[in-house]
Amino acid sequence: MKLDVNMLRYLSKEDFRVLTAVEMGMRNHEIVPSELISRIAALKHGGTYKVMKNLLKHKLLHHDSSKYDGFRLTYLGYDFLAIKTLVNRGVFAAVGRQIGVGKESDIFEVATEDGTVLAMKLHRLGRVSFRAVKSKRDYLRHRNNFNWLYLSRLAALKEFAFMKALGEHGFPVPNAVDCNRHCVIMSLVQGYPLVQVKQLQNPEPVFETIVGLIVRLAEHGLIHCDFNEFNLMIDDDEKITMIDFPQMVSVSHRNAQMYFDRDVECVFKFFRKRYNLSFHEYTVDADGEDVGTYESNRLCFSSISKDAIFLDKELAASGFSTKDQEVIEKFIEGAVEENNSDTDEETRDDECVSAINEQNIEGVGSLHLQDEDEQTIDCVVAGEDNDTEHDHQAGESSVPLTEDTNDDDEDESADEEGEAKLARSLNKQRKHAISAVHRGRRKTVSRNSYKDKGGKTTYNSKIHKQMCVW
Repeated sequence: MKLDVNMLRYLSKEDFRVLTAVEMGMRNHEIVPSELISRIAALKHGGTYKVMKNLLKHKLLHHDSSKYDGFRLTYLGYDFLAIKTLVNRGVFAAVGRQIGVGKESDIFEVATEDGTVLAMKLHRLGRVSFRAVKSKRDYLRHRNNFNWLYLSRLAALKEFAFMKALGEHGFPVPNAVDCNRHCVIMSLVQGYPLVQVKQLQNPEPVFETIVGLIVRLAEHGLIHCDFNEFNLMIDDDEKITMIDFPQMVSVSHRNAQMYFDRDVECVFKFFRKRYNLSFHEYTVDADGEDVGTYESNRLCFSSISKDAIFLDKELAASGFSTKDQEVIEKFIEGAVEENNSDTDEETRDDECVSAINEQNIEGVGSLHLQDEDEQTIDCVVAGEDNDTEHDHQAGESSVPLTEDTNDDDEDESADEEGEAKLARSLNKQRKHAISAVHRGRRKTVSRNSYKDKGGKTTYNSKIHKQMCVW
């Protein structure tokens, strides 16, 4: 969808208020109901439907009435919300031409009030050319359901965090300026994509610089995962700048070896085909020493020395989340305790079974409304009681045990009374549940229903009053 920012100047506060209401409703709705939008927007004099009709006309909203009457944000409406917020912050004041299109984003030129030109990257996940996001990227992590707008926001936040951290540690990346929703503002790189450069004056130093960047990233605990000629910028002085960081993972990732080898292979393959470099003349050791030819000595992932600074820990890169690491450490520390607790639980279960068999409870067990925790506690208590009774009987084994019929009659009567009380409590709970359900129902009246205009309804009400008087 083409971004036409001229329309932005004609949108009012009510329009942005309704767009924000739809965005808030999309947190837990795929299609936000119209009534919910009007309640969230809370316009003073109403008119929410009129505003939504205007936004629908300009393709800022999408209407869907397949299941119910509702709306959702389009990428154009999400663009306007992000641009409006950044303009209010004073990050930039004008939007220029489009300078790049990718499978996941669009890039535009923006200008500040003093004339400085910046780059604005709008993430647009969900295009037909790249929809395998769930298998190719880890934005979802543990989530099952997702929205393309939400995934674009996660990608933008991740790229902004990596770009800012890499810039602080001296990597050749654009300067991260600001981020809002799915929009990232960065400095404009003065150069060209490496894929567009047909010839280089000194291809050997450029190749060594690029391979050195891969090694430096690995030493800091990160792997680019998309390190190729499309994500490398080169200027007139043949200086390299890295771009595109949402897919970066940690060296602790389970597929880190494969991603590292793929990045290295992409660089070697491109320079071999484009610039006809013979790699038997160049070293590939991480320490920069001459160790032989490329065919016999590839760049080894395991031989790279890890630096004291781990950016994957600071940024919680994919494959190395601090929360996951804490859970793993707790699991490793408590493995022995869990094994011991499993054996204790097995013995307790045996005691619970024996206690239930001794009590001869018939037909009442299915009526219990206790939770699982309460049941386990009761089983443990019953097991302890049985153990104490067993010990007491063992200690006094010489005393004869006699059974009285009176005691049996008393036990049977007590069981009957308990069953009657339980049945009464169940009926009472059932009645309370039914009444609560009836109170929770609300009478829904259609918007197209006829209103009472003083016809038959008024006449029937008068007759009803007279009958009540009689």
